This record gives sequence, structure tokens and C-alpha cells, in this order.
Amino acid sequence: MHPYKKNLFFKKKVLYERKKNSEKIFKFNIQLIHQIFNSINVSLLVLIFILFFLSLDSQRKWSNTYKTLSKTKAMNNNLNEYISKTEEFYIGELESLNTYRKTKPKDLIYLERTAEKKESVFKKKFRIFIKGLNESKYQKGY
Repeated sequence: MHPYKKNLFFKKKVLYERKKNSEKIFKFNIQLIHQIFNSINVSLLVLIFILFFLSLDSQRKWSNTYKTLSKTKAMNNNLNEYISKTEEFYIGELESLNTYRKTKPKDLIYLERTAEKKESVFKKKFRIFIKGLNESKYQKGY
């Protein structure tokens, strides 16, 4: 039951057409696979660029946040130092209350105020001039 046995021409023609059809299908499959890979590559490139710009933006935000946190830390350190100095001062004041006693009017010594001597401007200037002569301030010469 070989219908093509006598006609080799038909057998070759069918084989050639099958081969041609299989080549078309193979080329179509390869083109389809290339299109799939191309679309995957393009989508990956787009994804990489989007993530790149997102990471740059988040890095910028993190840098600004870190700078703000650093300033806050410095202010807190200064505030802690100020509070520490204030506490130290008040503790010293509280401790000094125990060492000093409160005075009463009978504990105070009252001194009489001495009268200040009023000197004329001329005498004052003359005394300065004489002092300058004694210290050789106004001498001329070698």
C-alpha cells in the first residue's frame, strides 16, 4: 500500500512542501521568541530606569533626613550640656545654703562713711605733671 511508490515525483513534492512548511513554522516560532525576548528586555530596561530614579529620590530624601537628624542631635547635645551646667550651678547653690548662715542685724558691723576729699582739677593736673617730670616723661634730648 504505497501509493507514491510508482510516482516518486509526488513523494518528493510532498516532502518538499512539508519541509517548506516546517521551515516557515520554525521561522515564525523564532520570530515570536525574539519578539517575546525583545519585549522582556525593553520592560526590564524601563523597570531598571524607574527603580534607578526612585532610588535617587529616596537617597536624596534620606540625605535630607540625616542632615536634619544630625542638626537635632547637635542641638540636643548642646541642650543637655546647658541643662547639666544649670543643674550643677543649682546644686552648688543648694549646698552653699548649708554652709552660710543667714545674718541678723546684730551680726552686721556698721562703719561710718568717711568723707571723700575733693581735689581741684588744677591740683590734680599739676600733680600728674610733676609725676611725669619725676619719671622723665617730659624730658627732651639724648
